[in-house]
Amino acid sequence: MSTLVAQKKLLMARFIILGESMKESDMFVIKCQHLTKCQPLKKISRGFTLIELMVVMTIIALLISITVPRYFHSVDKAKEATLKQSLSVMRVAIDKFYGDNDRYPDSINELVTKKYIISVPVDPITESTETWVTQAPSEDATGSIFDIKSGAPGTAKDGTAYAEW
Repeated sequence: MSTLVAQKKLLMARFIILGESMKESDMFVIKCQHLTKCQPLKKISRGFTLIELMVVMTIIALLISITVPRYFHSVDKAKEATLKQSLSVMRVAIDKFYGDNDRYPDSINELVTKKYIISVPVDPITESTETWVTQAPSEDATGSIFDIKSGAPGTAKDGTAYAEW
């Protein structure tokens, strides 16, 4: 029985007789029953084939095509939720201002100066603090702001206009 030994770095093969000492760190052993059936060592290829790369790229493209629409939908939902919350906070501040002063505020900035809100919130749809639309109270009440709405154009996901909120 013969043994085929190849050095790791050079990938060169040579035949030795069994029982001969060798260093395992420098060589690996392939045992052959017959000398004619031993195959020569082939060069080890490194890297990926084009098909493997195409499969991976297809999987990545599929995952991206699934996640991107969900991402934009969730961004729109977050903007709508933020708008509803901002309107709610400002309406509560207007009601508290009226309860404390027996009149409605003259501007949104008056709510800030009297410390009812920390700052004028940004309309997340228009990304501006200047697009809020105020509604005046009835003629019996004093002040300028009875209610506040968004000045954003367009409609929400539920079909209602932002200006109606």
